[in-house]
Amino acid sequence: MLCASHDGGGHGLCSSCLQSLAWHIAPKCPQCGLLSNGLICGSCLSSPPSFDATHALFNYDYPLDRLLQHYKYKESLHLADAFSALLINSLLDTGLNQKSKIDLIMPMPMHHERLKQRGFNQALEVARLISKNMQIKLDYTSCQRIKLTPPQASLPLKERIKNIRGVFQCNKNLQGLSVALVDDVMTTGASLNELAKTLKQAGAAHVECWVIARTLPKPY
Repeated sequence: MLCASHDGGGHGLCSSCLQSLAWHIAPKCPQCGLLSNGLICGSCLSSPPSFDATHALFNYDYPLDRLLQHYKYKESLHLADAFSALLINSLLDTGLNQKSKIDLIMPMPMHHERLKQRGFNQALEVARLISKNMQIKLDYTSCQRIKLTPPQASLPLKERIKNIRGVFQCNKNLQGLSVALVDDVMTTGASLNELAKTLKQAGAAHVECWVIARTLPKPY
């Protein structure tokens, strides 16, 4: 998909291109996924998010950012196969089964108006494949996005938090369950945090974020 090689393997990416991608493998905070010494970062200690852990596959950087944009806005649905397969491999490599048992997989909900515009929920397509391959129940109906808000990408941090407040609603009792939230990109984490907060209010005991890419602060 990147170099036009005929040897795309099972993911549509040759081995050289796969190796050159910005894998999210540097020591990081296990809760928010930002780079640290591998321990909970100061931000999560001082103001803990509602989610308990973050697993990101890549840093949101070139050329992965272009692939994700093609996936979301050019209806390149075949990319869901590559993203889900790579994310599954990464999760299994970290010993997911030994660390925590996930009861439910939930994709980031889209408001019905935005779903009508785009035609598909990019998080759901990846979550569906992860659910099938890892044999974890998929739930994409119990939690809805009840408010149509401006896209988060167009807003600064403080506005993102304000913009996303109270936009989700969960109509299912999640008492004691461990839930994995699937999304394409985690930037500030505001959307995932608000969704995790909603799930915790519905009784969820543990919430993880499984994302294709994590945006990292730009060095000055």
